[in-house]
Amino acid sequence: MNAFAFVRAWMTPRRLMAVSVVVALMTITLKTAAWWITGSVGLLSDAMESFVNLAAAMFGLLMVTVAARPADDDHPYGHDKAEYFSSGFEGILIIGAAAAIIWTALPRFWNPQPLEQVGWGLALSVASSVLNGVLAWVMLRASRMHRSIALEADAKHLLTDVWTSAGVVAGLLLVGVTGWRWLDPLVAIGVALNIVWEGARLIWRSWSGLMDSAVEPEVHGDIEAVLERFSQRLGDQHVVLFDHLMTRRAGQRRFINVHMHVPPTWTLGRADDLRHQVEHALAEAVPGLHASIQMLPDGVEPITVDLNEPLEGAPESLHAH
Repeated sequence: MNAFAFVRAWMTPRRLMAVSVVVALMTITLKTAAWWITGSVGLLSDAMESFVNLAAAMFGLLMVTVAARPADDDHPYGHDKAEYFSSGFEGILIIGAAAAIIWTALPRFWNPQPLEQVGWGLALSVASSVLNGVLAWVMLRASRMHRSIALEADAKHLLTDVWTSAGVVAGLLLVGVTGWRWLDPLVAIGVALNIVWEGARLIWRSWSGLMDSAVEPEVHGDIEAVLERFSQRLGDQHVVLFDHLMTRRAGQRRFINVHMHVPPTWTLGRADDLRHQVEHALAEAVPGLHASIQMLPDGVEPITVDLNEPLEGAPESLHAH
């Protein structure tokens, strides 16, 4: 195994979330020290967001551990959706941190405080930002590799933290140049409003995932391309037709249900052989895809509940006993 393959195999969601916990502890130490020696409420807001990073990373580690569990009798489709809880929890924490930052910063407008040892404070803040930036870059690459929303959420939160620190540093530099102390709490409030947006976006992503969203448009296009390749026509008539395609995503996994119509004169073996070919092609086109293909004679549709219609109630037969 070459070095690249080794690193790729090592960068699992669980390991990277564990690294995120360690980095969060390091940045908390650096940013708290920066606030302590300067007295800047902007740096305090930055440190408070790092506490959110720690809580989010710890919860994310728990959720990716749960998501990695194999399917069981109670969860036959696996536990992948656990990652969406991590994303939602992180979004809620971010919004809570923003409220705390604003609450802390507002009194400084009426009672500005002088800043001390700004140079050391800026150096510590920049060092923590470098740590977060490197980790965020690695986690974003790994999130695409593993299709992990928990890794993506934590990476984007860390990137938000980097931009937050950059804003705080710029604000402190302006305070030093202009002498306007009110810029310090103004920067802190600006930081808070910025991370509220990121928190709301993460909550929306989590909500969408838990509501069984369809697969991404590009993935849907890959699926349709495979099905079109296996469709067969004789003149204007379909010999093999795929319809009623439904898709959903759950964490790292993708699921589809589709009907495959074949001529009624075909043997079951011939139809099953075609289905296996389609399943293999779909698995190659979309790694991790779970395909459920229902074989039907041409012109026949199964008796199923139409998901577009409201559920009026269970059939009378279900209440017989």
